[in-house]
Amino acid sequence: MESSFDLELILVSLTLIAALIVIVYWIMQRGKEKKTPRDKQPILVDYAKSFLPVLLIVVFLRSFVAEPFRIPSGSMIPTLEIGDFILVKKYAYGIRLPVIHTKIIDTGEPKRGDIVVFRYPPHPKVNFIKRLIGLPGDEVVWTADKKLIINGVPAKYQADGKHKTLDRGGQEVMAEQLKETLPDAQAHDLILFPTPTRPGKFKVPEGHYFMMGDNRDNSSDGRFWGFVPEANLVGKASFVWMHWNWQSGGDGFQASRIGLGVN
Repeated sequence: MESSFDLELILVSLTLIAALIVIVYWIMQRGKEKKTPRDKQPILVDYAKSFLPVLLIVVFLRSFVAEPFRIPSGSMIPTLEIGDFILVKKYAYGIRLPVIHTKIIDTGEPKRGDIVVFRYPPHPKVNFIKRLIGLPGDEVVWTADKKLIINGVPAKYQADGKHKTLDRGGQEVMAEQLKETLPDAQAHDLILFPTPTRPGKFKVPEGHYFMMGDNRDNSSDGRFWGFVPEANLVGKASFVWMHWNWQSGGDGFQASRIGLGVN
């Protein structure tokens, strides 16, 4: 979920500029015996007064309540498809100030199995979405036969048919679909390709989390770039509010995905 510009910074900056214009004009008007009528006010002041309430509401909702995101890649197939628009609860893991992302109110802790939006550690301006596999202090083992073992407890797997998707080369393939049940978590779907994998053992540091995609053979995740600091958490994925994949070969608009919960 990459963004070429910092929308949050732009919105906050516009809000501060509008507020500054209104405050400065109000201070200037205080010294006058006769106030300037609304229809005679400078156009910049008029625009600032009109847009300030809207900007305040948008910044508040986007920073503290919920934010929409679009899924641009297939790393979370079959749970999330390319073109899904999801709503993310920004308050799920704490109330944070916009732009500086400092937590001011603690509202909850991430749980194993959550689908989490976070700022990609190597490039924090880029948002990623993955499933939370390892909590602080966990030892996570990814085996050569593509199974997870967490703190010595193997995850449970159940075959669940096939899933038509695209491989890394863009070719249509039938992937194996499984239901995976992590320790202390609900079952969720994942897909596997008949390709080798690189096994590994990961010890999650305190204050960090280990993330993986549900498309296990086509996901850039913690197996390759490490752990996500708690400060990088953005929120918890909630549900799909629209689906529209306009990319070449995409499936266009799919009303059947609207309202789907994210598990």
